[in-house]
Amino acid sequence: MLKPGITAKLFLAILTSSVLVAMAMGMASRLTFNRGFLGYLNDQGIERMEALLPALGSTWQAQGGWHCFRDNPRQWFRLLRPGGLSRNQTATDGGCGSDDGDRDRDRPSSNPSSNPPPALTPRLPGPPPPQSDLTGVNLRLALLDEQRRFIAGNPQVGADALLRPVQVDGRTIGWVALVPFENVSTLAAQRFAQQQLWASWVIGALAILLAALVAVLLARVFLAPLKRIARGTHALAAGHYDERVEAGSGDELGQLAEDFNRLAHALKQNEKMRRAFMADVSHELRTPLSVLRGELEALEDGVRALTPESIRSLQAETTILGKLVNDLYELSLADVGALSYRMSDSDVIEVLRDAVHPYRERLAQHHIALELHLPEQAVMVLADEGRLGQLLGNLLENSLRYTDSGGRLKLEARIDCKELLLQFDDSAPGVAEEALPKLFDRFYRVESSRNRATGGAGLGLAISAKIAEAHGGSLSATASPLGGLRLSLRLPLAVPGI
Repeated sequence: MLKPGITAKLFLAILTSSVLVAMAMGMASRLTFNRGFLGYLNDQGIERMEALLPALGSTWQAQGGWHCFRDNPRQWFRLLRPGGLSRNQTATDGGCGSDDGDRDRDRPSSNPSSNPPPALTPRLPGPPPPQSDLTGVNLRLALLDEQRRFIAGNPQVGADALLRPVQVDGRTIGWVALVPFENVSTLAAQRFAQQQLWASWVIGALAILLAALVAVLLARVFLAPLKRIARGTHALAAGHYDERVEAGSGDELGQLAEDFNRLAHALKQNEKMRRAFMADVSHELRTPLSVLRGELEALEDGVRALTPESIRSLQAETTILGKLVNDLYELSLADVGALSYRMSDSDVIEVLRDAVHPYRERLAQHHIALELHLPEQAVMVLADEGRLGQLLGNLLENSLRYTDSGGRLKLEARIDCKELLLQFDDSAPGVAEEALPKLFDRFYRVESSRNRATGGAGLGLAISAKIAEAHGGSLSATASPLGGLRLSLRLPLAVPGI
């Protein structure tokens, strides 16, 4: 069974979120609309109640009570219909008699002179009565007497009815009651609510469609770099270290692509170094083994006699082979941080003098002049004296191997910013500027040939740099003013300020 890819997952996640948001907004809009619309209808009823109060007060004064509405309830609805009484009119102005009287009064007379034009009654300022009743307010109004007994209008007046007092000269002579809306009941209101609900669903559906379109576009735009990186990762895992990914943007995805390219480059370099390391190790091991095998075959065939000289030759090759194996072992320990150190306060100047002593004779045999510029007082650093002596011996061995006969080797030690600075300067030959950073790479030697007479295996400086780092210091290489190479060793002082 195929599982959905990241594109489908992202699309479904965005679409699901959009659908949930649209549904939540629709439900909230529906709830808010219902409450707001019912509130609007009730507010319309209250306004209608307020508009009726003056006319009802005038009617009560003219009739001396509510007989007009009690005896003829239809007058109440006549008062409420569109174009009913104005604010200062009374029910008697419009006729509070029987229905026949109303019809006679509304019928025009055949004698124009007997029907003088009615006097215009001035209207008081205030809100005009409604011109239509699409909200059903008139059907929810009722008139109550002073004791809140029903007179006319809607008989279903309950405890939740909204009341407004009808007052004359500060006295409450009756009440106008409004049955509140609990749900939409009139046809016009229901039609309006259904239209709003339908509009909400249409808008929600359009929003979901738009969200789906945006989800597709986002899935393609955002996931395209990820897919390129995924393809590159598969190629990288298969060993194709030349694979590169186009960044395309400056955001996090672009940064991820750049990191992938750097990783691919680093893996390619590591693979190149691994192959070179294996070739160098096999070469370095093959040479002493070949010499040993040749010497032993010569002794076995009787070509060469077993003399002290032949034994010393075999022992020399064995020593070279043992040193190479030991250097490889120590370098592997240094790489994983497992090289053992026993740190203590040590006098570097004393350790340096002890390291120089066995090299004096060898330097003299090569006609290399040795110059020492060391302080008289002790300089204390936190170090492993054995490892520190090994480091200094490697630096001396490097200068001895790569300095021409008749040259110079200058050693200088001084305090520099809470650090001890040791400088090894030798004379020609020098090192090209571009080759200086590679001197601390394992098996790297400046000469193109691998002549063992002038150089070692190329591990001494690599091991020395690891030892310097373990002591919290550093080892660097620059051109020497004597014409050769300057190796600078920095070690932090055990007691700053000395």
